[in-house]
Amino acid sequence: MAIADQWRQWMACRHGVRQMRTGWSDGPEFVTQCPIRPGGSYTYRFTVAGQEGTLWWHAHSSWLRATVYGALIIRPRDPVPYPFDFHGELAPIMLGEWWDMNPIDVIRTATRTGAAPNVSDAITVNGQPGDLYSCSSQDTTVFPVKSGETNLLRFINAALNTELFVSLAGHTMTVVGADASYLKPYNTTVIVLGPGQTTDVLVTFDQPPGRYYLAARAYASAQGVPFDNTTTTAIFDYGAGGTASPAMPTLPAYNDTATVTTFTTSLRNLHSVGLPSAVDEDLFFTVGVGLFNCSSGQNCGGPNNTRFAASINNASFVLPSTVSILQAHYQGDAAATGVFTTDFPANPPVQFDYTAQNVSRALWQPVPGTKVYKLKYGSVVQIVLQGTNIFAGENHPIHTHGYDFFILAEGFGNFDAATDTAKFNLDDPPMRNTVGVPLNGWAVIRFVADNPGVWLMHCHLDVHITWGLAMAFLVEDGVGELQSLGAPPPDLPIC
Repeated sequence: MAIADQWRQWMACRHGVRQMRTGWSDGPEFVTQCPIRPGGSYTYRFTVAGQEGTLWWHAHSSWLRATVYGALIIRPRDPVPYPFDFHGELAPIMLGEWWDMNPIDVIRTATRTGAAPNVSDAITVNGQPGDLYSCSSQDTTVFPVKSGETNLLRFINAALNTELFVSLAGHTMTVVGADASYLKPYNTTVIVLGPGQTTDVLVTFDQPPGRYYLAARAYASAQGVPFDNTTTTAIFDYGAGGTASPAMPTLPAYNDTATVTTFTTSLRNLHSVGLPSAVDEDLFFTVGVGLFNCSSGQNCGGPNNTRFAASINNASFVLPSTVSILQAHYQGDAAATGVFTTDFPANPPVQFDYTAQNVSRALWQPVPGTKVYKLKYGSVVQIVLQGTNIFAGENHPIHTHGYDFFILAEGFGNFDAATDTAKFNLDDPPMRNTVGVPLNGWAVIRFVADNPGVWLMHCHLDVHITWGLAMAFLVEDGVGELQSLGAPPPDLPIC
C-alpha cells in the first residue's frame, strides 16, 4: 500500500486524551488546526492527567488513519498500584483494516460520485491478517504466553469502518478497563469494540499447553449494507511445540445485536461516581445516514442517482477549508464570520418516529453547514443520542474529543423521557470517550463542560464522518487562566 503521496498534509490525534486547555494539540483537520504542510512539522504539546489505561493516537485527515496509528499506554504513577493483580502485560493488540489499494484512493473515488466506498479486503491484528487469508500465515501475529500466568491484554480497535467481535479460544477474558477508565471486573468470552474504542482485559492462561487463536470479525448491524466479512486471527502460544492447528473460538453471528447489548450493558465503573444531577444543557441529537440529491446533469453513485450523506439533528457537517474552527474562534467574532455559525440545534428540527421501518422520504435530505453548539464553562451537559432508521439503521460509535463522559443508559426504539429516565445508572455508570448508539436505539451520556475550546463530536465509522455525521462544541472560557484556552503554539500549521 503506497501512501507516500498523502504525506503532503496530515495531522495526528491523541484519541481520548482530555487535552485540558490544549485544544491546539487535539488533531482533527480544520477543527483545531490546519494540516501540516509538505516538509513541515508540528510538535503536539499536552499533559496527561487523571487518566490511566489504554488510549491511542492516529491520523485525523481523510482516511490516513488506515495505517497511521499506534498505542498510547498510561500506567499508574509510581508507587500507585493497579486496582487488579497480574503477572505481566503483552504487547498492545491493535485491530485494523487493510485495502489492496491506497485507502485514500478508495475514499476519493467514492467521494467523486457520492457512492459508498469499497469495504476493506482484510482485518488485521498488529498489521497482519492471519492464517485465514491467502499467503499471510507466515507472518501471523504470535503472542508467547506462559502456562499459569495472568496477563493484561490491551485491545484497540483502529479499524476505519468495522465494529468487531473478539474472542480467544478456550479462555475467559475479564474486562477491567475501557477507554482509559477502570471498570468492575466482568467475565466474558467475547468483547465488542467499536472503531476508536479500547478495552483492557485479564486472561489467565490455564488451558492445556498448546496454541489458541485470537479471532476477530465484524459486527455488521445495518441490513443490506456491504461489510468486510473476513476473519482475522493471531496465535497465543504456550510454547509446547507441536504442529496441530490452533484451537478456534466461536464468534457471534455478524448481526448478533443481542451479544453486543449484553456486553455494553454489563460494564460498570469501578467506583461509585459523584455524578452531577442538575443538568444545565439537556440535548437531544438524532444520528443517522441520509441522501443528498444529485446535482442537475450529474451522475451520482448513491441509490437512485443520489449521494450518500449523514447528519446529527439533520445538520450534515462541512469542514472549513481556509482556517480551523478553533483558530477562528480564538481570533474573535470577526474572524469566525463565514467560517462557522453557532446555531447547531439542541433538538431535531422535526420530530418523527425515528426508528420506524419506513421513515418519510421528506426527512432523508440533511442540510449541509459548519455549525457548532456553544456551552458555558462548567455547565452540566446531558445528550440523548438517538439512532434513526433513515435509509438504514445502524450501530453508530459516537466519539467526543476533549471529554470523557458517563454512559447513563441505552435502549432500543425511540427514547421516552417519561419512562426511560428511570433506567439511568446514576451510581456507577462506565466512563468512556466513545459510545455505541444501538441499532435503531438510543444512548444517554453526561459530562461537565470544563475544558474550554472547540471539540469535535463524530461517528468513528470514518465513512460516516466523511458524509457529515459530526458536529462541534464550542466551550467558552471560564474565569481566570486555568479555566481558559491557552494561546496557540508558535509552530501551529497555517492553511
